[in-house]
Amino acid sequence: MAAWLEVRDYIATGDWPTERASWYCEQLERNEILYFPAPPFPFSNDDRQFLLSQRASDSRLHKNVSYRPTTDVLRGFSGDESATERMHRILREYSADVTEFVARFLAPYGSKVLLDYASFRPLEEEGRDLPLHKRNDLLHVDAFPSRPTKGGRILRVFTNVSERDRVWITTDRFTSLAQRYARDAGLPQIASSSAGRKVAHLLHSVGLPVADRSAYDQFMLRFHDWLKENTAFQSDCPKIKIEFPPMSTWLVFTDGVPHAVLSGQYALEQTFIVPPEALVSPQDAPIRVLEKIAAVPLGR
Repeated sequence: MAAWLEVRDYIATGDWPTERASWYCEQLERNEILYFPAPPFPFSNDDRQFLLSQRASDSRLHKNVSYRPTTDVLRGFSGDESATERMHRILREYSADVTEFVARFLAPYGSKVLLDYASFRPLEEEGRDLPLHKRNDLLHVDAFPSRPTKGGRILRVFTNVSERDRVWITTDRFTSLAQRYARDAGLPQIASSSAGRKVAHLLHSVGLPVADRSAYDQFMLRFHDWLKENTAFQSDCPKIKIEFPPMSTWLVFTDGVPHAVLSGQYALEQTFIVPPEALVSPQDAPIRVLEKIAAVPLGR
């Protein structure tokens, strides 16, 4: 299993062949990490230097500075007016440039891709004191507690703006882990019990702030926690160490590639949700893998 698949043939102008775009979609959906040694979209050195000037000890910074592009809202940063405006502009432009790039590079997804949050991650990952389920240095697959995907895939684009490598480890991909561990992690019980989800759906439908999770979402949240809780898995599973150099950019479906962040600081990230109907290789999606194991639909 290679650490990544480097993209060497992408062109940002002119004709980008549909067959290449489809091929890269398929590689992503088969849980490859697509790697660019430099951002395949505009990013200025002045903006990079501003981000690098943000210090972990600065009270203006939270764990992540988040940006919600659909509402143009910045959260997690409280500097003076000038600094806040600049941070807001950088994240707004990063989100827009990544979105334009993804629309071209992964053209088969088209307008069906859902734009999610962007973030700036200024803190050093190594040595952070976090509760078990929030630790980034433990292998896990992503799931969003407040934003259920109902089988949609979580596509993330990262850029390492640091002057040091960002170090990940990965392991066997989702299909292998699900076949080995999904039953022990509670998939049969979640698949067969719908009462709680029906109540949540009813409360959500009348406007209460309750996440309307499908069985798939419920299991993926459980699997995220179960993998982090499983010390035997964390210590004994095969591991590949990946060192992402400064200013590299990579794309990955983080619901299908178990990953942990061992070290690194100053990263930008944009998330998208790719619904099942937009996928080029839907049989490789985690929801289809789990439905095959559970022998029941999980999207409700």
